[in-house]
Amino acid sequence: MSEVNFKYPFSKGNKLKRMLWSIIWSLFAKPFPRKMLRRWNIILLRTFGAKVHSSCVVYSSAKISMPWNLVMEEHSCIASDTIIENAATVTLGAYSIVSQYSYLCTATHDIRYKDFPQYSKPIALGRRSWVTARCFIGPGVTIGEGAVVGASSSVFKDVMPWTVVGGN
Repeated sequence: MSEVNFKYPFSKGNKLKRMLWSIIWSLFAKPFPRKMLRRWNIILLRTFGAKVHSSCVVYSSAKISMPWNLVMEEHSCIASDTIIENAATVTLGAYSIVSQYSYLCTATHDIRYKDFPQYSKPIALGRRSWVTARCFIGPGVTIGEGAVVGASSSVFKDVMPWTVVGGN
């Protein structure tokens, strides 16, 4: 079997910035209940480059890997224990919701090459869309306005506006 050469796609500066972000969020957001410090969480996210409307809610148990790639329009919500792996931009439209334990991942690897190079594509949730509990949303997916992704679904293709989808 041939040797696989994995190249890390992020700079040392990016890695350092993500490490600093992780420490700050763990110390100054994670220990506190959501309602107590809702505005504080928004301030922390904005400090690291997130574009978050002041009416948004981000639970302190959520994990956002790169806040500088996060856009949240008014009244959007990232619920408890959600993971946002955002090597590319993740955009939540107004009034959109990502429910607990969901996983939004903008990055993947190209399996056509022996070194599996990483690449990323943005994820967008349209206005009033809802990603329900324990969903996986893959790179490059757009969830249309008003669409609902049923619990425990995996989504790898765009979801049309005002539709309800479930499964894989």
